[in-house]
Amino acid sequence: MASTSYAWEDEARRTVLDSHAALGRMQQSIANSHRVAIETEEIGTEVVSELEQQRETLLRSKQRLENTSDVLDHSRSVMRKMTWNVLTNKLILILIIILEIGILSCTVYLKFFK
Repeated sequence: MASTSYAWEDEARRTVLDSHAALGRMQQSIANSHRVAIETEEIGTEVVSELEQQRETLLRSKQRLENTSDVLDHSRSVMRKMTWNVLTNKLILILIIILEIGILSCTVYLKFFK
C-alpha cells in the first residue's frame, strides 16, 4: 500500500509539473501574442498615417487639376474671342479696301472721263 501511495503521489506530482510546464508555455505564447499584437498595432498606425498623407497629397493634386481645368476653360474663351476679333478685323479691312477702290475708281472716272 505504501508503494501505491508513492506511485499516486509521483503521478500527481508529474501531473502538477506537466500542468505547470503547460501553463508556462501558455504564458509565453500569450506574451508572444501580445508582442505581435502591439507590433501589428504600430504597423497599422504607421500605415494609417501614411495613407492619410497620401490622401492629402491626392486632394491637393485634385484641387490643382481643377484649377488647371478652370484656367484652360478661361483660355479657350479668350482664344475664341481673339479669333472672332481677328475675323471681324479682316472683314472690316476688306470692306475698307473695297470702299477705297470704289472711291479711287470714282475719282479716276470723274477726273479722266468727264
